[in-house]
Amino acid sequence: MKTASGIIIYEGAEARVEVRLERETVWLSLQQLAELFGRDKSVISRHLKNIFATGELEREAVVAKNATTAADGKTYLVDYYNLDAIISIGYRVNSVRATRFRQWATRVLREHLTRGFTLNRQRFERNAAELEAALQLVRKAAAGEALTAEQGRGLVDVIARYTQTFLWLQRYDEGLLTAPAGSPGGVLPALDEARAAIARLKADLMARGDASDLFGRERGDAFAAILGNLEQTVFGEPAYPSIETKAAHLLYFVIKNHPFSDGNKRTGAFLFVDFLARNGRLLRNGEPIINDVGLAALALLVAESDAKNKDVMIRLIENMLALPGGREEG
Repeated sequence: MKTASGIIIYEGAEARVEVRLERETVWLSLQQLAELFGRDKSVISRHLKNIFATGELEREAVVAKNATTAADGKTYLVDYYNLDAIISIGYRVNSVRATRFRQWATRVLREHLTRGFTLNRQRFERNAAELEAALQLVRKAAAGEALTAEQGRGLVDVIARYTQTFLWLQRYDEGLLTAPAGSPGGVLPALDEARAAIARLKADLMARGDASDLFGRERGDAFAAILGNLEQTVFGEPAYPSIETKAAHLLYFVIKNHPFSDGNKRTGAFLFVDFLARNGRLLRNGEPIINDVGLAALALLVAESDAKNKDVMIRLIENMLALPGGREEG
């Protein structure tokens, strides 16, 4: 068994599956269920439909949606099913496999709840040293000709200011650090309100010759879907429960999912700042939580990041926004 960022590897005689460990249970997607039990997804879906139709399980109690980045780099909401649903399917498909998986899952959950994760100090120190070396390279690159002096200073400021955050995120990547508690809530703009704000931004930029008519032009329903996803609930609770996590995902989704024909980075940064301002989190001690140059550098960092590093980028932004000590404003 190996762990990485809340992912547990189940290796049985018949299957090897990456299993999510969250909310004191384990979760599998429809595709993973098909792999675990050696059946087509259509067969698994039919069993699930029957399980819910007969009242054996309540769908709302055993299904959760999770934002997952696909091979095309886009983020989709995928249904995940917990251990109760997995076992119910297993009894209908192959009880031997279900029994083996149940035994394994019970052992994993018990270890998780009673022992927690073990800190590998040697590995952490080695990774921290590698990170420090990487930061030196970033500082050197920022001083070169590839970036303007202002952009270089902005990038170095972001990296250097949040060196400790990167170290925390390394620990998080090893399954040793949770996201900051954050401040609950966060009011998102209504779709029409957001569109009107983007239209005003577009008009201002076009008047200055800094944007074309393609700026802010929506591609299908992609932008509406992003705002809708951020308002999703899981088991009656917000899927994105804090100001920090809403802001981080708003910036990431707009930049990476390309909901507009042009200007995704600028629009993402604009909506990010607008969201923080409407929720009273743009300033800290009278100073902007992030200046304009730092925001530009952060947007570029998100745009250039690999989709597989989405969780790291989200945690970085959340930690940048979190109040000192994880306390809430009040």
